[in-house]
Amino acid sequence: MHVSPWLIRQRLSSQVSRRLYCFPCAGGNPASYRAWQAKVDPAIEICAVQLPGRGTRFDEKPLTELGELVKSISAEIARDGCIPFAFFGHSLGALIGFEVARYCRLAYLPTPAHLFVAACDPPQCRKPSKGLHALPDNTLLYELGEYNGTPPEILAHKELMALMLPTIRADFALVENYCYRPAPPLKLPITVLASHGDMHVDHNRVGAWRQETTRECRVRWFDGDHFFVHTQSDAVVDLVSAEFAETLCA
Repeated sequence: MHVSPWLIRQRLSSQVSRRLYCFPCAGGNPASYRAWQAKVDPAIEICAVQLPGRGTRFDEKPLTELGELVKSISAEIARDGCIPFAFFGHSLGALIGFEVARYCRLAYLPTPAHLFVAACDPPQCRKPSKGLHALPDNTLLYELGEYNGTPPEILAHKELMALMLPTIRADFALVENYCYRPAPPLKLPITVLASHGDMHVDHNRVGAWRQETTRECRVRWFDGDHFFVHTQSDAVVDLVSAEFAETLCA
């Protein structure tokens, strides 16, 4: 097993035969995927990706350039062994997972068997940037409240938010500075997870993820808002487990 600050995992089981790398949303914490390990098939190891500037890497400077981030993550995953793996990404994490999959193919590194993208517009038709990373603190805190992913008592904690805002700004910069570059479609199944109440994703465009693969692309709908991945975690984990297993049996 490759030990790295980029990858957060629980104790390995002798039953592990495949991995699911999980990429958090902007401002997200990889610890949010900790509970998934008890919910998935024992053969799946949950590996949460920890970016600089959070968790045990809090003292590191957050990255704001997606290309540098993608290369670093791809190299860490390539060192992690040769068992089959899939990517799951939520919002910004979906965008990172997609670009890591493309870079791995370009660099002749091991590639995922399946890509799961949640709460994320297709990369080729993203909405114009709102410039969130450059907003004054109070305005940015208001916008964070609109996403409904951070408890109000946390947003109201000035000292805590002063520590967290640099990392949140860096994550929003990753999203807003993203520039899609056309490339041949991936050769792996993509499952798109979307929610009916997510006001930050264009419901009419989620199907455009189909342009990014030569394999099957499924769109699965859930109840909830932008953070349905957490509120509907049991249903999400069941779907990911089943479709990952189906891919490997195909």
